[in-house]
Amino acid sequence: MQIIDPSFSFLQEIDGVAMVRRIEAIGRVCYKSEGKITEDSYRKFLSGIIARGHESVIEHEKVTVRLICDRGVTHELVRHRLASYSQESTRYCNYTQDRFGGELTFIRPFFWDTDSEKYRIWKEAMEAAERSYFRLIELGATPQEARSILPNSLKTEIVVTMDLREWRHFFSLRCAASAHPQIRQVAIPLLEAFREKIPVLFDDIRTD
Repeated sequence: MQIIDPSFSFLQEIDGVAMVRRIEAIGRVCYKSEGKITEDSYRKFLSGIIARGHESVIEHEKVTVRLICDRGVTHELVRHRLASYSQESTRYCNYTQDRFGGELTFIRPFFWDTDSEKYRIWKEAMEAAERSYFRLIELGATPQEARSILPNSLKTEIVVTMDLREWRHFFSLRCAASAHPQIRQVAIPLLEAFREKIPVLFDDIRTD
């Protein structure tokens, strides 16, 4: 059994300045104000678009991210409908095979200290799930049958593509203080990475 922390990676190089300049050029078609474009005019223009709620303009650009997290998090993630998803399938992945290290991998519940009684109970439950899964496979169960005993804490990989408007929607919901702590654990660092890579468009989203 392996226990890991969640992570993410971008599946393409992101030139955020080029992105927002293209969005500005597209957005200015609405006002026929292309002649006002300068080296940094996108900042004021896009800030105004966001403030006015004219966010359809930013749908013209998209970003793809690979997330490694637990399956409970992905149950919330895929509720964002304006997106494309490709997820590791427990129907077809046989975790007894060598390519999975012959073990199950789980995501550490960060809200419990590793020396606490709560964490000990969780770890014992994961060990029991692994033993049961392997035994079912030994008895001839298929992966899609044996997956019935796999818990939410099972590690999964999911590739997500959203346009920038939907990423704003995702962050506004999943970084909020009321969101589930494990999706916030993924969403807040991801938002910070978006802010570093793409100017203006995510600066107003709160995480408190």
